[in-house]
Amino acid sequence: MNETLITIVITVVLILVTVIPYTRKFRKKEEKAREKFKKMKVSGLDEALTMHPHIDANLCIGCGVCLRACPEGEVLGLIEGKAVLIHGAKCVGHGLCAEACPVGGIELMMAKPGRSADLPIIDGNFETTVKGMFIVGELGGMGLIKNAISQGKKVIEHISTLPSASRDDMVDVAIIGAGPSGLTAGLSAQEKNLRYLILEQGDIGGTILQYPRAKIVMTNPVELPLWGKLKFTEASKEQLLELWNAIIEKTKLKISTNEKVNNIQFADSEFTLTTTTKQVKARYVVLALGRRGTPRKLGVPGEERSKVTYRLIDAATYNKDHILVVGGGDSAIEAAIGLASQNNNIVTLSYRKNEFSRIKERNKNHIEDFVSRKKITLIFNSDVKEIREDSVLLLTQNGEQELKNSYVFIFAGGELPNEFLKKIGIQMHTQMV
Repeated sequence: MNETLITIVITVVLILVTVIPYTRKFRKKEEKAREKFKKMKVSGLDEALTMHPHIDANLCIGCGVCLRACPEGEVLGLIEGKAVLIHGAKCVGHGLCAEACPVGGIELMMAKPGRSADLPIIDGNFETTVKGMFIVGELGGMGLIKNAISQGKKVIEHISTLPSASRDDMVDVAIIGAGPSGLTAGLSAQEKNLRYLILEQGDIGGTILQYPRAKIVMTNPVELPLWGKLKFTEASKEQLLELWNAIIEKTKLKISTNEKVNNIQFADSEFTLTTTTKQVKARYVVLALGRRGTPRKLGVPGEERSKVTYRLIDAATYNKDHILVVGGGDSAIEAAIGLASQNNNIVTLSYRKNEFSRIKERNKNHIEDFVSRKKITLIFNSDVKEIREDSVLLLTQNGEQELKNSYVFIFAGGELPNEFLKKIGIQMHTQMV
């Protein structure tokens, strides 16, 4: 009897020694996840901007495998035993969480949770409802660099099996956009001896340097036509730009920069692309555009610097920085709040008018709170005059004001691509999330 009692006591002790620390650790992680989720909701960063995981709570078993699979970190969290999208704005659609889920409870979707996204209708070969016109990359719903590169290769592989251009004054394929998918499509076209031209509304530096992350992460190596494998796992925007320039120089890629395509018309089995300076005839067209459209720029000296961007994805990567946010809409306010919520950032919000208008009540309350606690410096009636290497120059009611600066985020609106797609005849469909 005594031996039995001793055995029971030892068993209970072992269980307590094992379970109690685990329970405490689990509760601590959940509390951290709740706190993170609360902060993200305040700054609006809980909402996804592109491809993201949709978690079926009925299937989720709370194993946490998806959390460990995510290379971005802290995108997902466990709350009440279920995986939850906590930092949606940080997600770029790697899809590793969905692959890792043992019960198939994660599906990749577009747009913000609880809302809808208008996406172009495309088939398995990336062809739109306009025959001969294709869409790859973020515009088609896949924003990750490795996916964009893969699609750029695949679409050209398909086009190379189709009838080529019939006249010397035509190219086989016109590629619009010089991001990862557009450049890869150009390399693939060159590899397959197709006549092609890449049209970029800005310049190569602008496309790469305005990427809205301080670092570019590659979870797996990818292979570029005519170049080989990109083996880096993490690179700065400057390093990526240096690589792209080396690739362009080596391959003599045909790119026409500062050529915004304003219209595309189709007649007699050929496309006519009207740009800001010329017309281009093409048998096929590949649209390699971003879903966020063309940002409105300030047009000030220094805006081309790599520290300037027009979208915030990952506020947590900015710490102990001097940051200027420009704009007076919800996106600008949410970005300023998100950045001011990080460690020791000094955040200034500049707005050209004397008050905010048409912003969410939630954002109005939050910005007033952050300003009152001196977490954000708010300067109304101000404009950016110049962006320098380590500072920015503002024009204010009291004259010029120079601020120490590490990064500039500009939220001045822009031109969304959907209107352009509809204008050229591409049909859309709404995906509910």
